[in-house]
Amino acid sequence: MIASMDINITKAGRSKIQDINLENMPFGHYFTDHMLEADFEGGEWKNIEIKPYQPFLLSPSAAVFHYGQAIFEGIKAYKNQNGEAFIFRPYDNFKRFNISAERMQMPTVPEELFIEGMRKLIDIDKNWIPQKHDHSLYIRPVMFSSDEIIGVRPSENYKFFIILSPTGPYYAAPMRIYVEEKYVRAVEGGVGYAKTSGNYAAAMYPTAQAKKQGYDQVLWMDAIEHEYVQECGTMNVFFVIGNKAMTPDLKSGTILDGVTRASVITLLKEMGYKVEERPISIHEIIDAYKAGVQVEAFGAGTAATISPIKELRYKDLVMNFDVEKWKAAPAIKTTMSEIREGLREDKYNWMWKI
Repeated sequence: MIASMDINITKAGRSKIQDINLENMPFGHYFTDHMLEADFEGGEWKNIEIKPYQPFLLSPSAAVFHYGQAIFEGIKAYKNQNGEAFIFRPYDNFKRFNISAERMQMPTVPEELFIEGMRKLIDIDKNWIPQKHDHSLYIRPVMFSSDEIIGVRPSENYKFFIILSPTGPYYAAPMRIYVEEKYVRAVEGGVGYAKTSGNYAAAMYPTAQAKKQGYDQVLWMDAIEHEYVQECGTMNVFFVIGNKAMTPDLKSGTILDGVTRASVITLLKEMGYKVEERPISIHEIIDAYKAGVQVEAFGAGTAATISPIKELRYKDLVMNFDVEKWKAAPAIKTTMSEIREGLREDKYNWMWKI
């Protein structure tokens, strides 16, 4: 339930945008002038407001600190060549947010609050959307438990908020990836399909170990046999061999149902590739590589969009891929960019005008 969708709006007295160079935007370092905030209390959403970006005041006993009930989403807004602002597939993120909420025993967020609140917030801060190739406004909706009590149970009170961050490319160059065999991201029956904060916290240690060896990220494997590919860092992963494109399926509930993933699958099929969503053994990739067959490997996610993998290390085998000869990944990245920038027809209605 929602008490009222009347949003109280308090605007910042001075915009920070004049202090920031939107031509050079590292991911997640800067935030716009305003944020949206709402509280779930007494079984309904209330206190809905857009206000200047500011810290929260939270009790040390807030449940999120102790039991980790927290979920989030990643969405992007773009400006086309005419300066019009659009959000990329926000309804898909809205649906996934509430799937995560259900898994974490949290209340669902109404469409009116999530979508319309987001639209109003971005409309106020739309000058922060960089009108530059490969740049965007990153949108981060979050919900966390706010009960001021220690006790292992679902919270009765929650806070929902949305913040905005102008950003440039996530990975500036093709990635070097380490195939992780000891640590796992998710197990069947767990929370791998939910975009919950704990999934990312658990990934930090093995990722740090890989970076010590000079790698950008890890390729997660299944938790039982450590043979079947899962995700690449914080992204879904694709492999293209000949006319066949492969990505892990969603049946086991161990990977995220990515919005960019779904978009890539659509475009691959449109380009004439045979797309297979199924378990993918790392040995299938190794066999193709050793046979001299061209392999395209890339990550797909909201933050990174399309990120080529130039090197994949499995045990003592280092597979180097000739990114310059690829066809599928560059074509997908170009197509998605052109749709977002209004240079190509949006025949799938992915862009939602603000």
